[in-house]
Amino acid sequence: MTVELTLNETVLTEDETTSWSAVTCLSLLTFLLVGLEFLPVSLLTPIARDLSISEGQAGLAITVSGVFAVITSLFGNALLAKIDRKSVVLLYTAVLVGSSLAVALAPNFLVFLVGRSLVGVSIGGFWSLSTAILARLASGHDLPKAIALIQGGTAFALVLAAPLGSFLGGLIGWRGTFFITVPIGIAALVWQLVVLPRMPATSTVSVARIFGLLRNRTFAIGMAATGLAFIGQNALSIYFRPFLEGVTGLDLNLLSMVLLGLGVGGLAGTSVIGFVARRHLLLVLIGLPAALAVLALLLIALGPFAAVTAFLLVMWGFFSTPLPVAWNTWMAAIVPGELEAAGGLQVALIQLAIAGGAFAGGMLFDTAGWWSTFLLAACLLAGSAVLAALAGRRS
Repeated sequence: MTVELTLNETVLTEDETTSWSAVTCLSLLTFLLVGLEFLPVSLLTPIARDLSISEGQAGLAITVSGVFAVITSLFGNALLAKIDRKSVVLLYTAVLVGSSLAVALAPNFLVFLVGRSLVGVSIGGFWSLSTAILARLASGHDLPKAIALIQGGTAFALVLAAPLGSFLGGLIGWRGTFFITVPIGIAALVWQLVVLPRMPATSTVSVARIFGLLRNRTFAIGMAATGLAFIGQNALSIYFRPFLEGVTGLDLNLLSMVLLGLGVGGLAGTSVIGFVARRHLLLVLIGLPAALAVLALLLIALGPFAAVTAFLLVMWGFFSTPLPVAWNTWMAAIVPGELEAAGGLQVALIQLAIAGGAFAGGMLFDTAGWWSTFLLAACLLAGSAVLAALAGRRS
């Protein structure tokens, strides 16, 4: 099997031009999806108090959305295989709006969890389709930039979700914070109606077809590299706050500034990845996890030094946030005719990797110490770089 990893000829739209207005409206959707996925993190205490539950139970808001994202990424496209893809995107956006309403108006914990499960449906459904849809909206040459643009919505959400959620929660309450996303979601829905073209379903996706892609050994190696990258990244990044408080010794104000720098670094990385990946995709696939592995080791050695640690975290954001862009671009080159099936498998893998990284990192953090979590992340990320090189050699 021979595949050119530059995307100059790999994926083409029906016409030769890129619909940037359509891509931009999908970037707003990704901002909402990721923002709503992580919004409860900064609102757990008032949610728990208002619903008369523990903060641990309130934390299920993140878990339940992840579970339903995995389920939808594997089975959603198969159930909606014959429906125009524009209609499917509109459906997932409407479900997202319904989720915000259900959470904002939830009279009890059960309704709250139902609302959060709907967020997971939207996350798993849209992300599993996103690369396939972008391949129809963007010319082959512009596809990496289009992927980077919608990932820019993700980066903005990661920067703003926690501080903005905390601020709005104090100003208008946690219910008001969720409710304010409803008109934004409706605006996104109207924008999609106007700018998205009709995209008739072109292939039938089934669970068997999704897992059948793993018979392509190059694709399977790439998915393994993707999984290691996301497990390693999340095994470390989820525990940044206790590391910065306990090892670096930052107070709350400095902690917030450093985490903001992490997000700004992610925005910078996302802004340049589309241009670099278009010409040097294999270098990006190997270089991103390799750089993160080095940064993890440097954080172990230099963690007590605040200024150096702050710089290293900006670099962590710069190299970690573009990971989905790189692997989505690679996927479009390797299996251009199977992007919906491949997207479903990739989203399920990433969601499981996030959960697995959080669990493994937490176990080591509590039992062996913070440094063991960072060392695990470095090993996993180095393994991802090795597998990426192997996938590149087979391509």
